[in-house]
Amino acid sequence: MMLHSALALCLLLVTVSSNLAIAIKKEKRPPQTLSRGWGDDITWVQTYEEGLFYAHKSKKPLMVIHHLEDCPYCQALKQVFAQNEEIQEMAQNKFIMLNLMHETTDKNLSPDGQYVPRIMFVDPSLTVRADIAGRYSNRLYTYEPQDLPLCKYSQMINSGHS
Repeated sequence: MMLHSALALCLLLVTVSSNLAIAIKKEKRPPQTLSRGWGDDITWVQTYEEGLFYAHKSKKPLMVIHHLEDCPYCQALKQVFAQNEEIQEMAQNKFIMLNLMHETTDKNLSPDGQYVPRIMFVDPSLTVRADIAGRYSNRLYTYEPQDLPLCKYSQMINSGHS
C-alpha cells in the first residue's frame, strides 16, 4: 500500500512538473498583439466596428490597413511603417488604427477590389474617403514603402472635416 501511494505521488509530481515546463515554454513566446508587427506602441482597435466607434467619438480619422502575412509587398510596407518614428507617432496620435487580415462586410472599403496591401481612410463623420488614393491606377489604395509617410493624407482628412 505504501509503495502504491509513493508511486502515485511520483506520477503526480512528474505530471505537474511537465505541465509546468510546458507553461514556462509558452510564456517565452513573444505576446501576440493587435499590432501584428505594424507598431507595438500604437493603440490598435480590434474590429472595424470598434474603429468606427472610436473615430466618431474621438473625431480622429480611421486608418484601415488590409494585409496578409505571406504577402511580400505587405511585409515590405509593414517594415517601413513600423521602423519610421514619424509614421509611428502620426499613427498613434492622429488616427484610430486598425489592421485587418480579412475583408469586412463594408463594400466601401474595397471600391476597386479586394487586394493587399490596401490602406483606406474613414473620416470622423464615418465616410469612407475613396478620394484619397495612392499613385497606381490599377490599384488605387495600395502603397509601397517609398509612398510613406502618409502625412499628406492625414492633412487631407483633418482639413476636410475639422
